[in-house]
Amino acid sequence: MASQQKGQILQDPFLNLLRKEHVPVAIYLVNGIKLQGFVESFDQFVVLLRNNVSQMIYKHAISTVVPSRDVRLPLPEGEGEATAGDEAAD
Repeated sequence: MASQQKGQILQDPFLNLLRKEHVPVAIYLVNGIKLQGFVESFDQFVVLLRNNVSQMIYKHAISTVVPSRDVRLPLPEGEGEATAGDEAAD
């Protein structure tokens, strides 16, 4: 259960940002189908994607969520953005 909650640390804020900012997304399913629209809502198991109609997509069927523009999640306190040049040399 702890790993499930840990997964929500990235998943929920990411989907919520896409929802609140009405960012168009492409959602690729594990079978290769591409769906496009806006994240209308989501919970632990499903995402509602709105285009001409609303579609309920089970998260276990989703391979990738691709926003149409760059989105930045605020990092939790105490965590900085790591870049390749930040590692200390031995």
